[in-house]
Amino acid sequence: MWTFNSAAGTTTAQGLGIWLLVFAALFIFNEFARRWKWAGFFSFIILPTFLSILWFFFMKEQTYTDWFHLVKVYSATAGCIIFWAIRHIQKKDANGKVTWRLADVKIALIFPALILAVNIIEAVTRDFQVGKIYWNNFSGPIEGEGTGVLGGPWNYMNAMAGILNTVTITGWFGIVIRKETESDKSRDMIWPDMLWFWIIAYDLWNFSYTYNCIPTHSWYAGLALLVAPTLCAFTIGKGAWLQHRAQTLAIWCMFAQTFPSFLDSGAYVVRSTYQPWIYNSVSAIALVTNVAVFGYMVYKWVKTKRNPYTAEIFTDLSEYKTIKALAE
Repeated sequence: MWTFNSAAGTTTAQGLGIWLLVFAALFIFNEFARRWKWAGFFSFIILPTFLSILWFFFMKEQTYTDWFHLVKVYSATAGCIIFWAIRHIQKKDANGKVTWRLADVKIALIFPALILAVNIIEAVTRDFQVGKIYWNNFSGPIEGEGTGVLGGPWNYMNAMAGILNTVTITGWFGIVIRKETESDKSRDMIWPDMLWFWIIAYDLWNFSYTYNCIPTHSWYAGLALLVAPTLCAFTIGKGAWLQHRAQTLAIWCMFAQTFPSFLDSGAYVVRSTYQPWIYNSVSAIALVTNVAVFGYMVYKWVKTKRNPYTAEIFTDLSEYKTIKALAE
């Protein structure tokens, strides 16, 4: 599935070690950015502003300039800023009582789902593009992918999985804020209707996308970058997967823009083996899983008679109740 850079002397053990470091760094960064209001402000407003100056004025010849990478880094960062605002912007009276919160403004709750959908569709567009241009043809090095891509039916299968993943985003008007406790004062943006089966379907689709379209990034951006927010959402940061995903994606994109050689030409670059059967298998698993989640959503829609785009439909599930109990 992958090959490490043996020409540079990188062993499998070293490759695994770097993967663990990337995973740990993403997990720890997410914890830093979510725990304190000021940390989120620094991470997603001050830091990307400084880095943008660096990219466009001092690193124009080194950093990524293709549309996909630029849209990805700024859309992920914009999502983090909006999520930070939903979590923290509020008004208090002279006695310290909260009189207004952005989290209570229903129209504001459309934006998390919209940002998520846009990010998925960006990747779906790229899958279609790679499949069309490089059908059964190895591209060789192209902008944003140092060793190239191989197009085929897998791109179309995975694009369909991504479309289904977008369609099955439900219950965004049920987004709430996590109540503060002695052990957690993060005020995470909790989405009770976004449960484990949708998250797993997303992870499988997104991994397949990275393997199809940016294979040299898939070892890190396809595995570490997906495992870190999912693990957090299933453990210490329950119910806030989208927030964790956006934050880890944003910092990863900033890192990739600043140090592109790590992914494309450094000693720890990881290349695809370019085996069609692997591409087909991975994309087929993603498609079948997303078809199953879509079928389950339709079943719940019919059973509950609730519109999944205006109401929550998984309220009877125990995991939903566990997450909802964490809210203010």
